[in-house]
Amino acid sequence: MSSLELNPALPPQSQPQSQPVNPALQEIAAVTAAQHGLPAALDQQLELLMQQGELRRLGVAFTRFVAQLGTADPVLLLSCVVLSELEGRGHSCLRIPDLLNDPDALLGWPAGQWQALQNSAGPLPATSRLWLRQLAACSQVLLEAELDHGQPLLLVDDRLYLRRYWNYECAVASAVQRKASQPRPLDLQQVRQGLDLLFGVAKNTDAAQTVDWQRIACAIAVRSHFSIITGGPGTGKTYTVARLLALLFSLSAQAEQLRIVLAAPTGKAAARLKQAIDHALSGLAEKMQGQLPLTELAARMAPAATLHSLLGARPDTRSFRHHAGNPLDVDVLIVDEASMVHLEMMAAILDALPPHAMLILLGDKDQLASVEAGAVLGDLCQNASAGAYLPETAAYVQAASGQQLPAAMLHGQSTLAQQTVMLRESRRFGGPIGQLALAVNAGEVAASSHLLQTDNSGMLSWYAQAQLPALLQLALAGRAGVEDSYLPYLQLLQAAPVLQPGAADGGADGGNEEGYLAWVKQVLLAFDRFRILCAVREGEWGVAGVNALIEQALIAQRWIQKRSDWYAGRPVMITRNDYGLGVFNGDIGMTLPDPRRPDSLRVYFLQGEQVRSVLATRLADVETAFAMTVHKSQGSEFSHVALVLPGQGGSLLARELLYTGITRARQFFTLLTPQPGVFGDALQRQTKRVSGLSALLS
Repeated sequence: MSSLELNPALPPQSQPQSQPVNPALQEIAAVTAAQHGLPAALDQQLELLMQQGELRRLGVAFTRFVAQLGTADPVLLLSCVVLSELEGRGHSCLRIPDLLNDPDALLGWPAGQWQALQNSAGPLPATSRLWLRQLAACSQVLLEAELDHGQPLLLVDDRLYLRRYWNYECAVASAVQRKASQPRPLDLQQVRQGLDLLFGVAKNTDAAQTVDWQRIACAIAVRSHFSIITGGPGTGKTYTVARLLALLFSLSAQAEQLRIVLAAPTGKAAARLKQAIDHALSGLAEKMQGQLPLTELAARMAPAATLHSLLGARPDTRSFRHHAGNPLDVDVLIVDEASMVHLEMMAAILDALPPHAMLILLGDKDQLASVEAGAVLGDLCQNASAGAYLPETAAYVQAASGQQLPAAMLHGQSTLAQQTVMLRESRRFGGPIGQLALAVNAGEVAASSHLLQTDNSGMLSWYAQAQLPALLQLALAGRAGVEDSYLPYLQLLQAAPVLQPGAADGGADGGNEEGYLAWVKQVLLAFDRFRILCAVREGEWGVAGVNALIEQALIAQRWIQKRSDWYAGRPVMITRNDYGLGVFNGDIGMTLPDPRRPDSLRVYFLQGEQVRSVLATRLADVETAFAMTVHKSQGSEFSHVALVLPGQGGSLLARELLYTGITRARQFFTLLTPQPGVFGDALQRQTKRVSGLSALLS
């Protein structure tokens, strides 16, 4: 029989025409399955699902590998398939009750697909308890109480892990608990004086007044070796951290020797963090009234680094140069955009910190989690909204900052909650974009739709039944009242300065390299004012389709001349870290002529206020970036954002994705939906990553 006939989920009209059975092919299939260690029917069904794109090739290979290590128990094999698939979608483990409750929904499969896979595996237990018992009996599964024989899987309570993710969760939970509960010696009077100097004399002495969460965040952060400051856009996370740094300098007996490092998951986020901190610190220098040489101290801080660069990533390996045996030379590490930090990376950061070092995480807990496995910031911030503070914490906050925590928030138990502060007042997002972000974050479909349809400020717009020509018009000319589009950058391309021979070396023949780089900077800034964000990669409404659409239009309108993949005016995104070239995954650059060799092209990047470039032909891992995924946009902001949803929803379209896309916009936001119902469907869906980290922390 054909492999498709193994799938009873297909309706009769979809079943292929019966074909003569070929005994030779059947024998080959049976031998192949036997080599894989799987029952023939199950092996064929896995192969079919892999061809249909429902399963990753890696997951099928892993299942076959596990089968060869011991008994090919169908419960174990199906669990391996699902676990590996979920890991690829960002989950760190598989909860067996979730699998048995609604497997098709868990995997995002068409109804009946899981049943077809079950049928190919043979009889299976009907309850979670029996399923877990059968898993526990498999030699390839390690139980917590058993001796470790190198089993690839581990079963904890009702959760099945690939063992390395269990190790990461344990390492993160242990290090966070240890650092959060490790007090730092403080002079409360000195802390109070420092906060009064930085924020003004405290006025809140009773809970009826507005709570200054930024002041509280600084007070809480300095009392232990681990803290989290979370909040949405415009709540002042970097404003707060700048004051926290000034406070740390003022509390240090040898401030000039305090080693503070700023880092973020992407190069762009790192550069933005350093720029924002430098700007805030320069303004604080006057407030310190000469008591602290803040400008000089800030100048000692190194440029912000990507996490990979900071830890010393090694090509073609998961290991880093810095670890417990070779720790970072740092006293305070501040990590921005922490929602993008995946489980493995967080474990590596904590492992590389010396015992005395402080770790401060900044981020928006409601944004999209990392692309890789884990939702670490979300797990760490589970009680952030509620506060969950102990009376001892409230007493400390009162003494150190003059602020009184609301009584409703004094019901905590966990150590971590005492070191977590959520900033709640958005100073930048008080207008229509902020209102929309709040409504989306709360899952309010009617309120969100109403805001998009009735906004009279021009900040919001909804193309509810969008067509591709409308997207193209928006990209190349903006919309009514909003000029931010790709047009200004295209016009600058047409006005490129002409460098005469010798000009690049500062010759007198007109123009010079300094002037050329000033033009390059203008091009980069103009391009960065507008961005198209897509929810998916494939399809005409995905990154690939939209990039091709815009590129073809620019060629037709003669804005660009494309003779190969590389052409002047091509925006590109780096898709893989290259430490030798100093470019990192997520960096955006612009391809422009090399002033020293006009026939060559270079890709220019804006890092803070500086422009640097790399020869285009040296960049192997790039993609065109007129449009980018919402995931890749994290850590960036644009004056005008156009968020494009596909014609049909799916498990990828969820509330967190919409919220993240909306909050990338500073001034204007445009939503494009080929089908208006997709927006409401996505709003009602939340991304819930399965993890055991919260349980370990509690």
